[in-house]
Order: sequence, then C-alpha cells, then structure tokens
Amino acid sequence: MKGIVFTEFLEMVESTYGLETVDAIIENCDLPSGGVYTSVGTYSFNEMVSLLSELSNKTGISQENLLYSFGHYLFVGLAKAHPEVVASYRTPIGLLTCIEDHIHVHVKKLYPDAELPQFKVLSKTEKSLELIYSSSRGLYALAHGLIVKTFEHFEKLVKVDYKLLNESGTEVKFAIVQNG
Repeated sequence: MKGIVFTEFLEMVESTYGLETVDAIIENCDLPSGGVYTSVGTYSFNEMVSLLSELSNKTGISQENLLYSFGHYLFVGLAKAHPEVVASYRTPIGLLTCIEDHIHVHVKKLYPDAELPQFKVLSKTEKSLELIYSSSRGLYALAHGLIVKTFEHFEKLVKVDYKLLNESGTEVKFAIVQNG
C-alpha cells in the first residue's frame, strides 16, 4: 500500500484525535516499518489493518466508520496533491466515471506498483451512477467516503446506497444519486 495513504491516515488521526492518539496506536501495533512512513514509500497493507484496528479499539468507533471518515479526509489530501486531476472535471459524476480510465492510469504512472481497487460503471446518467467496487482489501467504506466527499467538493448533495456482494466486502455495488 502506498505511503501517501499511511501519511494521510496518520494526519487525519492527529487532526481528529490528537498526537497522543497517533503515538499510542503506533506504539501498540507491531509495525515492521516502526510507524515511520513516507508518502512515496510502499508498506504492507497489514500495517494499515493494525493501525485501523488499534484506532477503533482506542476510540470505540467502528472500523467501517473510521474508514468512511478517512475517505473524506483522503479526498482533500489527494485533491491538494493533484489539483490538476480534480480541476479537469466539471461534475462529480464525471470525475467518478473516469476513475479507471483517467485517474488510475495517472496513479499507475506515478506508482507502477500500486494495487488499486477497480470501479466498473454499470450505468450512468447526468444525475446517477451505478458502479461495482472490487478490491481484495475490502475498503469499500473508504471508497464510500471518497464518493461522498467528491460530491461535497462540487457542492452537490448526494444519496449513496451500497450493497455488499460478498461477506468480505471485496465486491460492493454502489448506487449514487445526485440531489439537485
């Protein structure tokens, strides 16, 4: 998993729960990296699982809700790091439908070893989108947060429903409807 995900996650933890919480979750996890991450590095996905689990234990907030919140936070960080990508779209649905063909192609150029989720568009209208999220990591709640924040970025209201297509959450169908 790319280091930018770790650095953004720890920044979110610090801004939301304080530096003491960051230190505590790192200290309570057995992390091969020692909890030291660079945005361009690559780290074991298991480290993120450990950090997330420890944060959930410490805060009493479910991992799913923490991932959803992280999706919101991550969108802002990614938009700041790559403003030209977000600026090239005029609508949130336009941005979301181009994840595979534009955004992930861009990411793969920067990080050839990145393991990215897949988003298959099932249907699209001007105000709605159905897609399938697929990832062996099952971080659909993170994707959900990113989707909602995409609409907030464009100052649009949205209703997002999702259905897990398997118990592990590695395949999830999202139904997205823009309101107004």
